[in-house]
Amino acid sequence: MKFKISGIDKNSHARAGEIHTEHGKFKTPVFMPVGTAGAVKAVHFRELSDDIKAGIILGNTYHLYLRPGIDVIEQAGGLHKFNGWDKPVLTDSGGYQVYSLSHKRKLTEEGVIFQSHIDGSKHKFTPETVIDIQRIIGADIIMAFDECTPYPCDYDYAKKSMEITHRWLKRCDKQFKQTECKYGYGQSLFPIVQGSVYNDLRKESAEVISSYNAAGNAIGGLSVGEPHEIMYAITDLVCRILPIEKPRYLMGVGTPENILENIALGIDMFDCVIPTRNARHGILYTKNGILNIKNEKWKKDFSFIDEEGTSFVDNYYTKAYLRHLFVAGEMLAAMIASIHNLRFYMWLTEEAHQQILNGSFAQWKNQLVKNLNRRL
Repeated sequence: MKFKISGIDKNSHARAGEIHTEHGKFKTPVFMPVGTAGAVKAVHFRELSDDIKAGIILGNTYHLYLRPGIDVIEQAGGLHKFNGWDKPVLTDSGGYQVYSLSHKRKLTEEGVIFQSHIDGSKHKFTPETVIDIQRIIGADIIMAFDECTPYPCDYDYAKKSMEITHRWLKRCDKQFKQTECKYGYGQSLFPIVQGSVYNDLRKESAEVISSYNAAGNAIGGLSVGEPHEIMYAITDLVCRILPIEKPRYLMGVGTPENILENIALGIDMFDCVIPTRNARHGILYTKNGILNIKNEKWKKDFSFIDEEGTSFVDNYYTKAYLRHLFVAGEMLAAMIASIHNLRFYMWLTEEAHQQILNGSFAQWKNQLVKNLNRRL
């Protein structure tokens, strides 16, 4: 994997760049649609590639390991061959999913024993097995196994969690260097900064992670319920420590406003379920604000979803028609809304890239965020 910075905004820490993998290249800042089980909900890959213009998607190690199972994926020749997506893929290590199953798992120095949310069967993830599983899945970018701390958590817990994440990283790195991708192309390992909301822990973790000189670095344990101001402060602190020449991935973030503010702090990569999850409930994002398409006010509104053309679906479907589909319970409603939201997120990061190159990012961002959270 190669990362090239094309420009840095003069009034912020925002960077425009490009990441090259053996499955293609994509510009940064980038938003990665979440394809947890190897598919982005309610969206065909043709639409994802041609209409939404996604350059990379995310899969999840935990979910793919449980279903369809890594034996199926290996026999298919890796996830790219299994699902037909021929562009880059990033896989999360499953650490966040294990964290979310706190009532069904046991954490030890060796790893994590957990129960499947599907059938209750017991499984074990260790740093070594998580690397091996991601080798079999075959993603272009894979993540180190970490423990994601909840919010709030006390200082002692956060410190112990960070330290075990660092010890697991050492084992992940060793296993990664001792193994090779099974399908004839390269993979890159990203370590993850932890430390909850404590500045000294985040500083220590960022320094440890930086010492591995990995192809890129991630920031985890944010967007788990903490106030946005804390998220931004922690991100700013960490970005000032992580090497400038490596891409920075802020995991699980977020809303359009979150994305723009974190781009300004120096983040290059994002993923989140918000655009697709909220789309399935009729929540649409636009440059002018957020609308709930199921509301009565759109019943006879025959204007397009976003008149300014940030979405592929704008010139096809009116607000009245999309509302009708939701009220009628048509599956097409979730599909249209998901395409719209994902394309809006793509437009947001594409435009940020261009504004950085133009030297106008900070002014553009400050103007746009005034409208993004407005309820229409």
